Amino acid sequence: MPETTSNVEMAHKISENEDRTVQHGSRFFRVIEIIEAFALAFVAVATAWSGYQSALWSARQDEFYGESSRLRISADTDASLAGQQRLYDVITIHEWIRAKLSGNDKLARLFEARFREEFRVAFDAWMKLDPLNTPGSPPGPTFMPEYKNKLADQAASKNEEASALFEEGTQARNKADAYVRITVYLATVLLLTAIGQRFHFRIVRLCTLVLAVVLLTIALYFALTLPKM
Repeated sequence: MPETTSNVEMAHKISENEDRTVQHGSRFFRVIEIIEAFALAFVAVATAWSGYQSALWSARQDEFYGESSRLRISADTDASLAGQQRLYDVITIHEWIRAKLSGNDKLARLFEARFREEFRVAFDAWMKLDPLNTPGSPPGPTFMPEYKNKLADQAASKNEEASALFEEGTQARNKADAYVRITVYLATVLLLTAIGQRFHFRIVRLCTLVLAVVLLTIALYFALTLPKM
């Protein structure tokens, strides 16, 4: 009789230990599932937001590149017109010199009347050097520091602005790529979480969850520190 009682008590204790083990295991997996649920929620929101930011920066890149191309075309037009004006100035002063050297002052005055205003400033500065009688003087007004061409200056300014916009477009593209990388991190988190849910071994489940949380933390850090629109 005492032996029977002892066996019953032992069986009862074993059963209680098993119940506690099961309850402890169930509690462990419930905690894991809660953490996984929060991780998946963060992943869903962060993925949508990261994709949205990537799309915005990609659109910004196209905007910068488009404006840069427009300025390049405008600068090329100004540069072409500036080249034509310079050619006109060179031809005009060449004919003026020929008329002056041949003693045809009337023709020389006719050419002077057709000088562009920008060119006239350089011409007056050149004439002060008495170039027709002074050896070593600049060969023409276009070689004087006073010679300016508004269209050429505009072309140079537009090219500089176009280069700056192109650089901003490149930076916008890099930001868009950075947000794409964040999306890849988040996709990896989603994959690890989904794979972890298939395992019922604590160590495997815990390892996959820890790795997923680490990647999620990295992704959220980059998402918070990157420039936003």
